[in-house]
Amino acid sequence: MRLTTKGRFAVTAMLDLAINANEGPVTLANIAKRQKISLSYLEQLFSKLRRSELVDSVRGPGGGYQLAKSADATTVAQIIVAVEEQMDSRQCEGKENCMGERRCMTHDLWQSLNDNVLEFLSSVTLAQLIEQQKAKAQESLPHRITGPASTGVLRATSKSNKLTPAPI
Repeated sequence: MRLTTKGRFAVTAMLDLAINANEGPVTLANIAKRQKISLSYLEQLFSKLRRSELVDSVRGPGGGYQLAKSADATTVAQIIVAVEEQMDSRQCEGKENCMGERRCMTHDLWQSLNDNVLEFLSSVTLAQLIEQQKAKAQESLPHRITGPASTGVLRATSKSNKLTPAPI
């Protein structure tokens, strides 16, 4: 299994697209800016993602890209397969000719690795990754801040992240 920058960037870009989907079609320029990925590189990736029917393009003013199907129906494996040339850790790429005319001694090991990685990536959806990002964002918010005894206790509201006096 080759996990290259291409696959990692594609997953990152698709996650960004999914997170920002409620704002309508998302431009590649905005994804490029937020994720610090070259716009021309994203154009190449999204061409492949569109051919694999993982994204739809919307033309015209306010255009951009949107998920072709729901985030819970889109797996990381689908994204990687769409942009990678191969997902194979075997030297022979499945031809069973690692050692000339025969398989190498570790062929089954690498095949098992391929199967397990693909199974894992097939079990992870964009919806799960969105939830992980939301949980991380919640964890980073201050929940309760205590000040000096004379000022009382302050709390942060999760929506505005403003500090307000806590009820005594």
